[in-house]
Amino acid sequence: MKTYLFALAIFTSLTLQAQDHSHAGAQPFNYPNIEGYQTLKTDLHIHTVFSDGKVWPNIRVQEALRENLDAISLTEHLEYQPHLDDIPHPNRNRSYDIALQEAKDHDLLIIHGSEITRSEPVGHSNAVFIKDANSLLVEKAEKAFSEAKKQNAFVFWNHPAWHAQNPKGNPILSDFQKERIKKGELHGIEVINSVDYAEESLALALEQNLTIMGTSDIHGLIDWDYTEKGKQRPITLVFAKERSIESMQEALFAGRTVAVYNDLLVGKAEFLNPLIRASIEVKSAKYINKTQILEVELENVSSSPLLFQNEMDFSFYSSSPVFEIPAMGSYTLRIKTIAVKQSIDLKLKAIGTFTAPKVSPVIQWSIPVEK
Repeated sequence: MKTYLFALAIFTSLTLQAQDHSHAGAQPFNYPNIEGYQTLKTDLHIHTVFSDGKVWPNIRVQEALRENLDAISLTEHLEYQPHLDDIPHPNRNRSYDIALQEAKDHDLLIIHGSEITRSEPVGHSNAVFIKDANSLLVEKAEKAFSEAKKQNAFVFWNHPAWHAQNPKGNPILSDFQKERIKKGELHGIEVINSVDYAEESLALALEQNLTIMGTSDIHGLIDWDYTEKGKQRPITLVFAKERSIESMQEALFAGRTVAVYNDLLVGKAEFLNPLIRASIEVKSAKYINKTQILEVELENVSSSPLLFQNEMDFSFYSSSPVFEIPAMGSYTLRIKTIAVKQSIDLKLKAIGTFTAPKVSPVIQWSIPVEK
């Protein structure tokens, strides 16, 4: 018996070693508040086995809690239900109900949502903050959108550049979408879906005044699709007046968002610029003894590594004009100011962040120099 138990222990140990993928677990998201608003970390495009996903709704709640998200929405396809033979559910609210129950003792907002799934030119759209998913399951697409409006839903256009729908990979604003926008039935658009950033979608967001969204559209496990690859899921940062479902809904209708995927941040300048500014804290600024070289220690308090390019008249000492401050990390700049200054305006272009297609903002910090 002892020999058997010893052999079993060895086998178990070897098995666990073989399964060790040598990667860190999912890291919690951290992004600072901006003036006047709380920054809510959200993923509003998620699937479970109640449509074409691969996990139970409670797993989605646990993933979100581990990553320090503030809100999620399980947006099951209304019309596309490949698991119905195994998991029959005439009530399309079932996924939401399970997630709500799982989250009841935790600090996570569960947003009631569903995905309206039709072929082109209608495409796929998420309706969130709904009251009843069953009411959206109607034959005519126009009726589904009008019903969502009756429920005061926030509706956004999913993956408009998805190659399976648009082989060229470019979004096509059809007459159907134009009519939905005109009638106040379409309010947002995904510029980041899964691993894809579509700057054409950003152009449409700005042109049509649609809220900018970023989502994971996750079907498998977050660990499988993102963490093991050294990535974090795409999310939407929502700038709300308070941490509540009602305030979040108001913020989305008002367009106060930034879409995030690792080091990629996309949003309107009025929200992206203050977010980047708040993400970088100046820890110290002082001259190296008997020199005119100013040392500025910067700390990135966000979960996104931020890449910057010098936009000042002054150049850097012992550093490239392009540098990165790692997520939740720090970097020391050495600036040749020519003469000793009492203060300095640090001007940096945030490369890899976009307020419009191919347009990266220049952010400025006014820094007093220590004596």
